[in-house]
Amino acid sequence: MSHSKREFILSLEGVNKEFDGFKAINDLNFYMDAGELRVIIGPNGAGKSTMMDIITGRTRPDTGKVEFGKDTDLTALNEYQINRLGIGRKFQTPSVYVDHTVFENLWLSLEGTRSVWSTLFSRITPAQRERIQEVLKTVGLVDRADVKAGSLAHGQKQWLEIGMLLAQNPRLLLVDEPAAGMTDEETAKTGELLVSLAGKHSVIVIEHDMVFVRQIARTVTVLHQGHVLCEGTVDQVQNNERVIEVYLGRKKKAEH
Repeated sequence: MSHSKREFILSLEGVNKEFDGFKAINDLNFYMDAGELRVIIGPNGAGKSTMMDIITGRTRPDTGKVEFGKDTDLTALNEYQINRLGIGRKFQTPSVYVDHTVFENLWLSLEGTRSVWSTLFSRITPAQRERIQEVLKTVGLVDRADVKAGSLAHGQKQWLEIGMLLAQNPRLLLVDEPAAGMTDEETAKTGELLVSLAGKHSVIVIEHDMVFVRQIARTVTVLHQGHVLCEGTVDQVQNNERVIEVYLGRKKKAEH
């Protein structure tokens, strides 16, 4: 089936981006189905963050097409407009309102909420309360609802931030290295959380930790020098000669 006949939630075609003569993204083609959980791996400098920046409007590509849903051209929109369309991004370092409770953090993030000031001085509606409870349950923080976000453990902060994105009801979630700095138990829980979101949401995860990738991945996309090197299951990718050369070859060199 040709790519053009299928309707993808996200497609990048012929995307290029240069910074001071360095080709960060080089003729990138990427397609993703609605409800999919996709993991992107690749060595440092492969273009993973730049790709996320292009999808979210932080960076504009020099050439190429970036489409969301049927016919929304993301390259014509700014960051705010793209966020309003339902594309949420979570960076590696969590940014939560440390002096507010977990519950308040979620309240402040709800879809359609205007500002910190107006939210905290307005009355919460039963529908909002219900939605927050739903998100608390999803991210496993029901028993931490009244705790200040600043006192949460690292893993819990990451889950809260995923919850803050979910409160906005995004269609597409971009999550950057969620397992970084987590304990094994936190990592496993994070994997379960991300897997549980797929279907209702589309999720892209950038990750280095291959144990974590194996836990969550259905399809893995390997980026190298701003281009898709290969795509497939974890086993297909890990046994691909070119991937071994790019990825593991470097490690082997480093070990000797």
